[in-house]
Amino acid sequence: MKRLFLLCCCFALCVLSLQARGQNETTPLRVGIMPDADSLPFMIADDHGFFERENVKVELIVFSNPQERDAALQAGRLDGTISDLLAAAFLHAGGYDFKVTSLTDGRYGIAAYARSGIRNLAGLRGKRIGLSTNTIIQYTVDAQLESAGISMSEYEAVAIPRMPLRLEMLQTGQIEAASLPEPLLTAAVAQGAVLLSTTDTTGIDAGVMLFSKKSLDTKLNSIKAFYRAYYKAAMQINANPDAYRDYLVEHAAFPAAIRNAYRFVQYRKPTMVGEDQVRKALNWLKARKLLEADISYTDLIDRRAISEW
Repeated sequence: MKRLFLLCCCFALCVLSLQARGQNETTPLRVGIMPDADSLPFMIADDHGFFERENVKVELIVFSNPQERDAALQAGRLDGTISDLLAAAFLHAGGYDFKVTSLTDGRYGIAAYARSGIRNLAGLRGKRIGLSTNTIIQYTVDAQLESAGISMSEYEAVAIPRMPLRLEMLQTGQIEAASLPEPLLTAAVAQGAVLLSTTDTTGIDAGVMLFSKKSLDTKLNSIKAFYRAYYKAAMQINANPDAYRDYLVEHAAFPAAIRNAYRFVQYRKPTMVGEDQVRKALNWLKARKLLEADISYTDLIDRRAISEW
């Protein structure tokens, strides 16, 4: 009788576990995005029915700034989000169990004031660069300048967290240069600023997709379907980017002034961030005295969602 009782208990637990997993797999994935280049394939996948064709329910939640996005993550209101390596490290150090599941294909760049006379990265030595300090923006600035032999102590970082204000100060010459993400980077250049460098041409991979370990454990099939839909949308953009110029303005909230000037990102298939890129980001955090915890590559990544690629 005792053995029979134990078998019945085990069977009941298995049934409950399967039911819970089934409920989780039918619950929409709540994914945070920003109105930027990284997010474009996700928007198109949603608007053009790619998620529906993969039989996955996805709720895209648009945030206007990283602070709101990270607050939603920490409160458990999101399964995953577009983010960056620095945020991933901070989350891990804070005890939040989120994993990097792939790279994303955004673009950050540095543009100089039109009348500054600066025409290359070397010209930024000793100059004022508008950015948001201790963020992915400053990390990419340091990485780009390092490629030109300029150390992080050889320029003046001017903290301008609000990006529209940063763009305005660049346009009026209050700062010699600014670091901006797309689409504001293209907007700056369209209005006369000089493009000096971008992350997609200097080999900096810092934008990533994060999912909670709980979601990866209970909604893995949905997350894999999410990635399949993303890939199809990304490849469709790559095949004919000009077809999406109206979409940039009408649906993705890009400034109308950049409709024709915007240079589309070349989207990749879902790919995991390399160990070298993670090491560089962690070393930068240590050098800036922003992180004390010892974090390894394996602490941050989870390959399960893109294992089929």
